[in-house]
Amino acid sequence: MAMTRAILFLVSFFAFLAVSFGAPIAEASEVDKRIVHHKGRLTWYTPGLGNCGNYDTESDMVIAISKDRYDNNNGGNCNQWIKIKNTANGKMATGQVRDSCPGCGYDDLDLSPALFQALGSLDDGVLQSSWHFLN
Repeated sequence: MAMTRAILFLVSFFAFLAVSFGAPIAEASEVDKRIVHHKGRLTWYTPGLGNCGNYDTESDMVIAISKDRYDNNNGGNCNQWIKIKNTANGKMATGQVRDSCPGCGYDDLDLSPALFQALGSLDDGVLQSSWHFLN
């Protein structure tokens, strides 16, 4: 009886090991591919002293995110980098969050003139975009 229990235990143990080590595990590269894309309007503004505490100029590649997004994260998005794509012409550019935009919708971005011009003409005034945080 004791021998039967020992054999049953060993068979169960090795079956457990076979199932455990045979299960697929996600590669790091698969996990890294999970990027949350946002779609929103792009506008431009004249930067100055932003809510993140930095003074920026029109030639800096900076972004003001919506006030709601800024407030929801308690300013936690400050200095994060965002990759932006103009969905109309495919142009892409990268900028850094330095301010908040009270008039923007949740997924809208307000860009410095330099950053806006990297994606389209200032004369356009408003562009449609897809964007995501890089860090």
